Parts: sequence; structure tokens; C-alpha cells
Amino acid sequence: SLSKLELKTGDLDPRLFSRLRHLQKLDLSDNLLDKFPNSLTLPDLRVLNCNNNKLEDVTALKQFPLLEELTYENNVYLTLNDDYKVMFLLQNLRLLNGKDITKLANHVRRVNSRKLTSKVTAHWEKFFRDQLPEKHTAEQVKSIKKKFLKSVQTNVVYGPSSLSEFTRWRVKMIAEEFLAYSLGLELNSDTEPEEKTDENEEESTESPREAAEDVAQVGDFSSYLSNVTVTPSKRKRNHSKSSPGNKRSKSQANTEEEAEDVSAEPLHFLQCHSKGNSREDFKTQLWSCVFEPVLDSGARKDPIVSSSRTVATCGGESVCLIDCETGTVLKKYKVATEEFFSVAWTTLTMVISDSRKKAHNILAAAGRRGIVKLIHVAADFCYGEIKAHKKPIATVCFSPTQETHLFTASYDKRIALWDIGIPDCDYNFKASQLLVLETASIPLRIALVPTCPEQYLLAGCEDGCFAWNIKLDKGQKTRPFEAIFQFPDDESMTTSHRVDGLAFLNDDVIVSKSSKPGCIYLWSWSRSFDAKGKGCQRTMSAVILAELEWSTTDMSYLTLSTCPAKEYVFCGDEKGSVWMYNLSSYTAAWGSAKGKRSERRISPTQILKWPELRVNGEQPPEILVNNVVADPAFTYLVVLTSVNITAIWKKS
Repeated sequence: SLSKLELKTGDLDPRLFSRLRHLQKLDLSDNLLDKFPNSLTLPDLRVLNCNNNKLEDVTALKQFPLLEELTYENNVYLTLNDDYKVMFLLQNLRLLNGKDITKLANHVRRVNSRKLTSKVTAHWEKFFRDQLPEKHTAEQVKSIKKKFLKSVQTNVVYGPSSLSEFTRWRVKMIAEEFLAYSLGLELNSDTEPEEKTDENEEESTESPREAAEDVAQVGDFSSYLSNVTVTPSKRKRNHSKSSPGNKRSKSQANTEEEAEDVSAEPLHFLQCHSKGNSREDFKTQLWSCVFEPVLDSGARKDPIVSSSRTVATCGGESVCLIDCETGTVLKKYKVATEEFFSVAWTTLTMVISDSRKKAHNILAAAGRRGIVKLIHVAADFCYGEIKAHKKPIATVCFSPTQETHLFTASYDKRIALWDIGIPDCDYNFKASQLLVLETASIPLRIALVPTCPEQYLLAGCEDGCFAWNIKLDKGQKTRPFEAIFQFPDDESMTTSHRVDGLAFLNDDVIVSKSSKPGCIYLWSWSRSFDAKGKGCQRTMSAVILAELEWSTTDMSYLTLSTCPAKEYVFCGDEKGSVWMYNLSSYTAAWGSAKGKRSERRISPTQILKWPELRVNGEQPPEILVNNVVADPAFTYLVVLTSVNITAIWKKS
């Protein structure tokens, strides 16, 4: 409660409020507030009371997407139009000034929006569409946009005159979205930007003011790369016939090209793993990132997105939790003597405070010291550690079916399976080792077979690709590998090669990257692995389905990842680029019994080039992409580099 303190807008310090990640109720009644600052970032706010202030505008309240109850009575400048604006902006709002507005709000969001959209579209078709020549210049587009926005706000009317201000506000919003969609114009709310005519013109991802605001939000945690200049450049397989100056509408676009171009835009560049928070640190290597699972309920579920937008990243002495949309570093966990190599999420049903069982996300982080740290993220608490190995841990992963089962792969040439247990209300837990898998060389990447994750584990190692039987009903606690896979090598087959990338594209197709330059293999688990054969350490030939064309570098440890739901493979290279392969048109053929090998190498659907990024006027040194990961719905792409920069791209 902050009521009756004579607070003015300037007294609400974003740097302070942005740290209140779990605040649910806020009382600001009986103060002198004329507006809300835009960046209070209270992501879990549910109840807000602003009675008896001097508020003039409500649109800044959209920064509180989970708000359910709102009161702002006795703010003399607010009208019925403002009530309608908050109903539209706040999708979860149930009570406004003490009244249940659920039905009315649904009408405002759905029926009202639908009617206005059809009126806006009709206005364009009738009066403006023919004014725009087929080959139009940026200047013509800018001029017609200005005229259309003015005309549509004057002429489109709907509902009672008492709501005319709300209607104008929505019409402008809908018109801008319509233009962005049909003409490819950038969305902007206030200022008229200079329309770009060339895709390769330099553009800044953010104004210095916005960058400064973001730094203020995060405090000392991370520094946004200020004064960053970004030029996104994309290389497509089939080039557009039209000149870059011509922005074509979707209806005109060639459908084949539409399918090829993934259109991802650079959103944020973060330098949040710096040693000692130094802005000069462009040396810390970033290694691993995993998107947080969406909880079915609870504070961290964001209703605006269907897939999680929170990602855990690790590198150097720290693990960070980042909101991909805002670029905010939500949390940072540091161990001064550690270098973290790998992170993994699991969801445990725990009894924490009020004797109720509830699902909580737990993050495991491990690295050079051979110790696994267990972090209860929502409570900001590292509740335990497991001294898993005497040598560094290269990678960790949880079982998808047994939420307490954690695999750790170490430089001691062993992969261990642990049961991490479930912490009680005082965070006491008991971890136990269930299995040790012996590897002939250092394991670099591990993957559980999706169709039988409790029976088989695959590992890409320094000297080959291996499989183990991990079924726990077998008595043996220490096990040798069951199979080693051989791959084509020039004229013959070989088992001896470094496998530094390994992931499943679907239930059967494995994607692996070896030390053979320029080559990523796709191969079938079911056709390669002979489960009926007896004995250990058998050699099996990988049944290759296809090869992906990739960089010709012989640089190791640039790993790959997959997005199974969208049938994508991603792999970064030694120049800061991300190679993206959309394999949806191939998987059906590979899955059929007669699935033949694709004869030619499959080219990338698109290569996202590292933008021309200048830090304090200079380009960072050589940029290697160590890892690149998409969220399950492929909305965001997180790129981890060798120069302490986390780049977040958003699919547009």
C-alpha cells in the first residue's frame, strides 16, 4: 500500500518497481499521479487501485497484462472512453471500478473490433487502393499512409457519440495494422518514420533513450549494448525479381518465395554474462540456453503467448533468465569460481509454504567444477548442489518422462544418471546416483530416444556416436555402450569422428554434426539401431536419409538444435550467421517404409547473417555462434556467441 503519500508520477522509480517481480496487489489511491511511467514492469500484478488521483491517460496500464481488478474512480479527467480502452488493452480484466465487465469486455474485444476492421478495410478499398500505383516509391507510400490515417479516423463511425474518442483510437490502431499487413509498412504509434527504400540501409534497433531505459530496468545485471547499429542482412535461396525499393503486398508475393523466407528480425543484443559486470568483456563464451517450460498455472504463465518467452542462458560465471520479448534480464545467478557449460529445466510438484502441492520449474546448471546447482527460479533460491563428477560437466539433460531423473555427461568419460529427489517445504532433498554409462571418449552432446526415453540414450562424443541401454530394471549399475555408429567417410565408412552436434528432429530422425567440414547428417534411429542383436559394443551403420549443406569450417563445438513442432534445424557458424533448414517437405518421405536417401545435399532455407553490429563505433572481433535455440513455437531464436553477446531474433 502506497496510498495517501502525495506521490507524483516522477516518484514511481522504474528501477525500484522493476525488481518487484512477484507483486500482485498495489494500492496507489489518494495521490497526485497524472500518468503511469511506461516501464514499471510488474509482471505479476493482479489488483491495482488508483482512486482519487489526477490521471489523464490509461494506455500505459497495458504493461500489466495479468491485471484482473482495476479501480480509478474520482480521476476527473478519465471518461467512459478510457473504460473501453482498458477493457481492450487488458485481456484478463474482470472487475473495473467494482463492476464485473467480463461480458462487455468480450464484446469490445471481439464484436467491436470485427465491425471496425471491416469498416476500415472497406474505406481503403473504396477510396485509396487505386491511388497507389503498382510500382510505388517510398514517398508515395508515406503520403498515402498519412492521408488514409486522417481520412479513416474522420469518416469511420460506429456506436454512440459518447464513445467517439475510443472509436477513433481503435480505428487508427486497426488502420496501422492493416497498412503494415498489406503494404509491409512498419508499425508505429506516434512518429512518422522515414520509410526505408533499401533493405540494406543501416537501422538502429533502438533509440539511445530506450536502451537507457532497459539498462535502468535491469540495474547492474546487464548492459544493453548501447550505441548499437544493426544492419540485418538475409540471404535467400531464390532471389526476389522485384527491386528492393518495391514493397509488395502479400497477395502479390510469390508463394514459393514466401515459404522460403523465414523473416526473422533482430530484437535485442545483450551483454549480460560479463565478468564483474564489465562492459568491456567481449571474451566470455556463452554455451547453452533452454526455454522455460510453461506451467499450467501460477505466476510465471503469461497468457499473451502460447509458448514460453523466458529463456535460461549460461556462460562464464553466471546463469541468466531473460524475457525474450522485452530483452529484460529477469534474474542472474553467479558463482565466482565457476564456468557454466550447460543448463536444463524440469518441473517438480512441490509443497512449499501453504501445504498445497504446486508445480514449480527447477533449473539445473553445471560446468567446469563438475557440480550441478539446483535452482528454484520463482523463489530466487539455489537450494542445493550435487557433486556429480571430479572433472567438468559438458552437458546435462532431464528425462522427459521421469521429472527427477537428470543425466550429466562429463570430461571423466562417464555419463551419470541421477535422481535429484523432490525438495520438502524446507528444501531438504536427497539425490542418488542410479547409473553410470562408460564412454570411450569425452561425451559432448546427449539425447534420449523420443519413442523410448527410459530405454536408450545417444551421445555424440569426441571420438564417435554411441548408444546405451539405460533401462533401470537391469541389475548392472555401470554399463559399457551397446552400439557405436559408423558414417560415410570419403570412400568408406568410419566410426572415428568428433560428433559435436546431436538432436532428434522427430521421433525417428536424428540430426548430427561431425568433424567432417561442411556436413550435417540426418539419419534414422529405427533403421540404424538393431535392438534384436545380442551383446555390447556392436558396430552399426547409420542409415543416412540426407545431408545438409553447412559451412566448410573445421571449427568444432558449434552445436546444432532442432524445433520438432515446426520441423526446423538450426546451426550457427564461424562468422556469426545462423543456418536454418525447414525440413517439413522431406519428413513424410523419410518416414515411409521405402524412404530413400535424398541424393543431393539440402541447402539452408535461409541464412540469417550476423548484423553489422558496432559497439562504441567498432565491430566486435571474430564472432562464433556456439549455440542457437528456438522456443517450441519458433517465435524467438536465441543466438549465443563466443564474444559475450546474446542475440535474440523474433520471427516476424
